[in-house]
Amino acid sequence: MISITSAELNYLIFRYLNESGFAHSAFALGYEAGINKSTIDANLVPPGALVTFIQKGIQYLELEANLSNDDLDTDEDFQFLHPLDLITKDVNELRKIIKDKKENIQKDKGKGKEKEIIVNGREHDRAVAMEKEKELAREKENERQQREKEKERDRERIEKEKERERDRERIEKEKERERIEKEKERDRERAEKEKEKEKEKGKEKEKPFEDISDANNIGDEINGRFEENGTNTGPEPMDICPSLASLPCEIPDSDVTVLEGHTSEVFACAWNPTGSLLASGSGDSTARIWTVEGPSSSNIENEPSNVVLRHFKGRTNEKSKDVTTLDWNVDGTLLATGSYDGQARIWSRTGDLISTLNKHKGPIFSLKWNKKGDFLLSGSVDKTAIVWDVKTGEWRQQFEFHTAPALDVDWRNNTSFATCSTDSMIYVCKVGENRPIKSFQGHQGEVNAIKWDPTGSLLASCSDDSTAKIWTMKQDTCLLDLREHSKEIYTVRWSPTGPGTNNPNQQLVLASASFDSTIKLWDVEAGRLLQSLDGHRDPVYSVAFSPNGEYLASGSLDKCMHVWSVKEAKIVKTFSGNGGIFEVCWNKEGDKIAACFANNVVCVLDFRM
Repeated sequence: MISITSAELNYLIFRYLNESGFAHSAFALGYEAGINKSTIDANLVPPGALVTFIQKGIQYLELEANLSNDDLDTDEDFQFLHPLDLITKDVNELRKIIKDKKENIQKDKGKGKEKEIIVNGREHDRAVAMEKEKELAREKENERQQREKEKERDRERIEKEKERERDRERIEKEKERERIEKEKERDRERAEKEKEKEKEKGKEKEKPFEDISDANNIGDEINGRFEENGTNTGPEPMDICPSLASLPCEIPDSDVTVLEGHTSEVFACAWNPTGSLLASGSGDSTARIWTVEGPSSSNIENEPSNVVLRHFKGRTNEKSKDVTTLDWNVDGTLLATGSYDGQARIWSRTGDLISTLNKHKGPIFSLKWNKKGDFLLSGSVDKTAIVWDVKTGEWRQQFEFHTAPALDVDWRNNTSFATCSTDSMIYVCKVGENRPIKSFQGHQGEVNAIKWDPTGSLLASCSDDSTAKIWTMKQDTCLLDLREHSKEIYTVRWSPTGPGTNNPNQQLVLASASFDSTIKLWDVEAGRLLQSLDGHRDPVYSVAFSPNGEYLASGSLDKCMHVWSVKEAKIVKTFSGNGGIFEVCWNKEGDKIAACFANNVVCVLDFRM
């Protein structure tokens, strides 16, 4: 007997959710069921497979119900049953329903025939006979027309197949021509380079060695490295850094420390605000605290030490405990982690588990300390936000205002905060108050992220509706509606500049990162777009300003991390890894950038201009 495994069923449901547009439900099921580890070939599963599977199951039940042992006609048994009957009743009950309905129909027919015979006699019989002959003639005509239609469809199918074959041949010929042209172009370029080298050799004989530019030598090394790695067919770093044509902007390997140890994708990272510790959270159910000291060149031989924070008790069959979010308190003494099991945990900086905060009934997607450090705020798929009292390790208040999963939370001050959700709503809440002190409605899609500006007077939000909005407590409608992105906006960040920051004389800027592969910089005071940073080729998941506000780091699914000059809106440094980037962050000195990758590593990049 053919059977279906639970893994195959999970995959069919996962595909159905994706195809129906339930992205967050699909995401939750995907991580819950380990879809990313499935061996099922996605190309072999057609669209709508789950619905087709269920329909065929109902057809099978119909057939099963029709296999009766009585002498009654069974050709049209299925019309006596409803789909819900097939699912909720066993075969014997279904047969009884069919039998009862057939007997009733037979009785009705018998009564009708008797009446007709009495009333109409022979004339009625003749009319019935003629009607049957007409019906038979109509059926024959219908069959003939159906055969004609089938022949026509067959002809059309054959014609389309021929047309597709001709198209494929044309495309193949075109590709072959393009390949030959590229080969010719490469040959011409190689010949040109050989000529250039010959000229350079002649110049070297005429000029002293000191005249050769150091920058050009470095550039040749970088280009040579890319050619050796076989990546010369894609865009070179120089292509995305045209303003620095004389100097390479690719961060060299000597300035990169690769932190290895996680066994699954790394979702989150955060520098300790007071020291050289870096925390990372992964899908392998662990967080790690790395000690990263000195320049990367000093870490090549002596790998940075790390402490593993395990979110499981050693049983490999436990429910997934992916670490989805983490945050240091303001003085760097405590690390909070949020997990897919719905628990928040507080750790010491040496990796000791201090408390486990257990009340949420779904994965935690956001976790933030207040500045005072006495409260921890968490937002969950269970639609609630919880304020935890850190001293007692108990929940202080649970806020149940959203009607769908809470995606992000952010403190406004030590006692009030904002939450956002897939229900398109934003609520501003206060500890001790049973109702929101402000409700913001205006987004037409899921609200992915929220951030208060450094003074706590403006709230920025971004959504799947491709807009970012600015809100103020002084009014119910949005202050600004920022509409320059063409796809979903995943995150927003305020620059550490302007009033309330260490850089009060610089302009306040908002950055928004989108699935349209761009980052937009906004002048919020004037309500206008300052710059569009176009350098990535895939969705941008994370952006972070340097502590002085002069630079912006961005991480994308295209495996690249770029560092942009905010003032000049151009790439000044870039690094290419081996997996999509989920988050980037700067250390407090602004000389190191951490990036966490989908290929299980964290890279720490030395930054100097």
